[in-house]
Amino acid sequence: MTGIPLLITFVIAIIIMIFMISKFNIHPFLSILLVSLVFGLIAGIPLVDQTMEDGTVVKGIAGVIGEGFSSTFTSIGIVIILGTIIGTLLEETGAAIKLADMVVNLVGEKRPELAMLIMGWVVSIPVFCDSGFVILNPIRKALAKRTMASSVAMTMCLSAGLYAAHVFIPPTPGPIAAANTLGVGNDLLLIIGLGTLVSIPALAGAYFYARYASKNIIGADDVTDLDNEKTYEEIRAEYGSLPGGFLSLAPIIIPVILMALSNVFKIVGVEGTINDLFLFLGTPIIALAVGLIFGIILLNSRAKLSSLYEIVNESLKVAGPILFVTASGGVLGKVIASTNLVDFITENATVFQNIGIFFPFIIAAVLKSAQGSSTVAITTTAGIIAPLLPVLGLASTVGTALVVLAIGAGAMTVSHANDSYFWVVTKFGGLRVEDGYKTQTMVTLVEGLCGMLGVFILSLFLI
Repeated sequence: MTGIPLLITFVIAIIIMIFMISKFNIHPFLSILLVSLVFGLIAGIPLVDQTMEDGTVVKGIAGVIGEGFSSTFTSIGIVIILGTIIGTLLEETGAAIKLADMVVNLVGEKRPELAMLIMGWVVSIPVFCDSGFVILNPIRKALAKRTMASSVAMTMCLSAGLYAAHVFIPPTPGPIAAANTLGVGNDLLLIIGLGTLVSIPALAGAYFYARYASKNIIGADDVTDLDNEKTYEEIRAEYGSLPGGFLSLAPIIIPVILMALSNVFKIVGVEGTINDLFLFLGTPIIALAVGLIFGIILLNSRAKLSSLYEIVNESLKVAGPILFVTASGGVLGKVIASTNLVDFITENATVFQNIGIFFPFIIAAVLKSAQGSSTVAITTTAGIIAPLLPVLGLASTVGTALVVLAIGAGAMTVSHANDSYFWVVTKFGGLRVEDGYKTQTMVTLVEGLCGMLGVFILSLFLI
């Protein structure tokens, strides 16, 4: 199957999946796997591996599902596990409470959502948004408790802050890859500057939508037993004296610094042992492992090292469901990528050429919504747009830089069930799946549209 029928089948499959999860209360893991299987078979993925006349092997549906599942574990599985353990260590030692106090002292008690928005935006410049959310989630939870703010609003703001830097600002891989493909790889400073400007309307739209939407949604972190609920001050008092600021911050900030340095070395292109060392330490898995070491040092400083086994055990119980649902989302993305859907979109891209700077945005948004990965949407769209820049009237350096940002805005529109970030945010944020669509999916829609509005306004003055 190909063409419009395949596109319609895909839309129907997504609608059925949403109904299975939200209306019939079928577990997301089973719902996504079942929809992926049926959609893949209808779309023409063979039952078993087939060897074509040119010698290439087309994987069968079972192999595609296996690859999608395992690739997600490869990319983010250990990150989720290590991040969950670090989060538990921060909570058990009182470090999360300490960090919440530090944030409140910095930005004020009346603006916790804004604090999470900005914190996420800064952290995600060197760090993937998935990893960033896992790392910062303990601060989000403690800060929500500290300020009595809506945990749902805090979740949306943290997610949106991370997402904006992830798609707009190098050295995250997507914008760098797009810049190189489009021929402005040596103008990263220009893209960083324009990306920062475009982030402002995107973050503003996300912030106000988060404040509005969270009024009618209750997350798991907001549900409390009023008779047994302890005040923040009572919880703080249970820890006695809190750990110091450096030890509290180290399990989070050290991985961020290592990943940032790794990206710097990639850009500079230094060769040798030092370069290899920092590239190794900046790998998310290794960086978080270093953060875990600092978390264990923190635990030892609180004379609680004997509880490490139980902390790890409980963390694995928390991480398990998140891992499997996230991996099932990877299955759906892989199945879609194995059909002709992306090829169909690519072949018909010229239909949109007459809409100028909005053309790359639409292509990226369609690809993002279809296959789930923002980075894949960015790199694929850049390849489609590169030969069309003169036709679009965007071949100048500034015009091409704005195309990179338009692609980034499209690549965040929207995050839903086939995106691992959707499951990281909803599960760690304590949201039901149906609320995930009202929050994560909608806030990425608002953020993407506002970001594109910023790109369009800049294009009126700069092109």
